Amino acid sequence: MAGQTGTEAPSENGRSDAQEMNGADILIASVVREGVDVVFGYPGGASMEIHQAITRSKLRNVLCRHEQGEIFAAEGYAKSSGKVGVCVATSGPGATNLVTGLADAKMDSVPLVSITGQVPSANIGRDAFQETPIIEITRQITKHNYLIERIEDIPRIVKEAFYLASSGRPGPVLVDIPKDVQQARAIPIFPEAVEITSYNPVVRATRDEIQKVADLVQASSKPIVYAGGGIITGDASAELREFVEKTQIPVAQTLMGLGAYPETNPLSLQMLGMHGSVYANYAVNHADLLLAFGVRFDDRVTGKLEAFARHGTIVHIDIDPSELNKNKEAHVPIESDIKYALQELNGVVEGGDYAAWRDDINLWKEKHPFSYQDMDDAILPQYAIDLLYQKTDGKAVISTGVGQHQMWAAQFYSFDEPRNWLTSGGLGSMGFGLPSAIGAALARPDDLVVDIDGDGSFVMNIQELATLHAEKIPVKMIVLNNQHLGMVVQWEDRFYKGNRAHTYIGDPEASGAPADMKAPPGHLMFPDFVTIAQGFKVPAERVEHKRDLDAALQRMIDADGPYLLDVVTPYQEHVLPMIPSGMTFEDIITE
Repeated sequence: MAGQTGTEAPSENGRSDAQEMNGADILIASVVREGVDVVFGYPGGASMEIHQAITRSKLRNVLCRHEQGEIFAAEGYAKSSGKVGVCVATSGPGATNLVTGLADAKMDSVPLVSITGQVPSANIGRDAFQETPIIEITRQITKHNYLIERIEDIPRIVKEAFYLASSGRPGPVLVDIPKDVQQARAIPIFPEAVEITSYNPVVRATRDEIQKVADLVQASSKPIVYAGGGIITGDASAELREFVEKTQIPVAQTLMGLGAYPETNPLSLQMLGMHGSVYANYAVNHADLLLAFGVRFDDRVTGKLEAFARHGTIVHIDIDPSELNKNKEAHVPIESDIKYALQELNGVVEGGDYAAWRDDINLWKEKHPFSYQDMDDAILPQYAIDLLYQKTDGKAVISTGVGQHQMWAAQFYSFDEPRNWLTSGGLGSMGFGLPSAIGAALARPDDLVVDIDGDGSFVMNIQELATLHAEKIPVKMIVLNNQHLGMVVQWEDRFYKGNRAHTYIGDPEASGAPADMKAPPGHLMFPDFVTIAQGFKVPAERVEHKRDLDAALQRMIDADGPYLLDVVTPYQEHVLPMIPSGMTFEDIITE
């Protein structure tokens, strides 16, 4: 990690022995003291002082080409490492371009500190050039935010921001700092500890609560673990594995919880929910005990709330009390750090006789596996992901955009470790894949990082190809290119009689594109991702035939730097299984 700036030498009482520093230097020195070595920033008028300070520090600034790209990159860094991601933007449009990323991080509990420059204090509220009230704009989509009004407050506020972002239920914190505060001078005092009397993130289940859960486990005959992203953000994967090994209870995971428990283990039911496995959804809804660990009971998992897990006792353990009984009433709601709760539970729990229950589940597994009808020459997206899984031994860090490709990646790339799966779950932000892969590659430079993307999602932050080249970041990209907004097309096919409502995103004037804009694979691809990538000096190739895919994937994997593989796929494929929105597991569509 980077050390202090060259002008900083703190004494024992926290006061710097240096001469006066300007606010921007104090800000960056405070960030460095939190162990940060990489920030993602795009400079502008109100943040120039901050970027000047970065040049005087040991921080690496990664110059993404759009503020949305930089905050998604910070999310990818945080998700793949467990550390706080940091991004820097200027005022006005620079700050508002962070809004989607802040909302995304809030929904998915990602620890972020976003620093925005602001117009001078005297101009706030006067509609100055590039002024926006970013504090008010982001109040509902951040865990907390700050407007720094005095230079003396910078060290305390930065320390608090990192503490809030990373403790309890993690989330994004925004720090807005006017330009005059950046330019002011003072001798900084760096606090050694955080003192926020109104905030207590350390919450632990009581002994009685733990024993009650253990008793329910012992008494049940059809228990299921429902594990979510809270297991990963709470660093509780090892404890979950111990719990499952001890009890032999099957585990279903949410989209954000993939990797919390090894998916290749026979006790894994993989993902549940709208596009989850048939057997995971069946098991949860036939269980007599649902152990919900670090989950939100979101609508893409539950479907019709009153019908979800209606046959079982529900135990819900979560660090955030606002999630308890918010969507689904639990019989045993427990506010607790999930790592602590599982540690304590592992000390007292005993499994029951669940052999018959596991036999039932195994029959469902045999009858309803994730599958697809392979084709002779066309490249099915499921096949491409399955082949990537085989060629990487399931050990790559995978990021995705949002759409059909995201669901297929969740279904056909099995995750055995936490923090190898990076996606936008709660908000469902298209354009997330490439920039989040950039963040992951910087956080974990020794690992293979692959962005599995769709053409619609990829184009939304395609400018970050420039970042790959300029920063020499070896991200590999597979664009499953069907020339359509595939997930919307799927819904059009299922629920709108196939009426196309602006879901073809290819070139309507291209040779081979029919009048109804249902362009088949093999016509002139639009846009030409290969040419675009080469324009950014990123090697790329297109694959249209199944017979060519294996060798192309190998070339991508073996490439020293970034590499883009444009894989032409049919648009008619649907993500199955599928539980229509607001329906139940009994309404699951399998063909």
